[in-house]
Amino acid sequence: MAPWPYRVELALAKAEVKRAMLSLPRTVLVDEDDHYQHYECTSFLLRFADDVEFLFDDDHKLIQFRSASRVGYGDLGVNRRRMEQVRGLLEGHL
Repeated sequence: MAPWPYRVELALAKAEVKRAMLSLPRTVLVDEDDHYQHYECTSFLLRFADDVEFLFDDDHKLIQFRSASRVGYGDLGVNRRRMEQVRGLLEGHL
């Protein structure tokens, strides 16, 4: 998936991503700094942990991201669907 562009101020972009991510069930913010956010998402059934990270490139007004399983095996498309869901939640807010 391509990086997400944003037109708002950096602080608002970060706040909107945080709002969208924390609206997902079993998601917690693990780490955050000026241009970075790291979340942990836990699956419902087997409690697998996935890492979701965002890097805010304010020079180019882009949000780089990755979502990956810690287990290292196929995830049946869960991470991609999660990021598409987050992108949908952010639509019109960035």
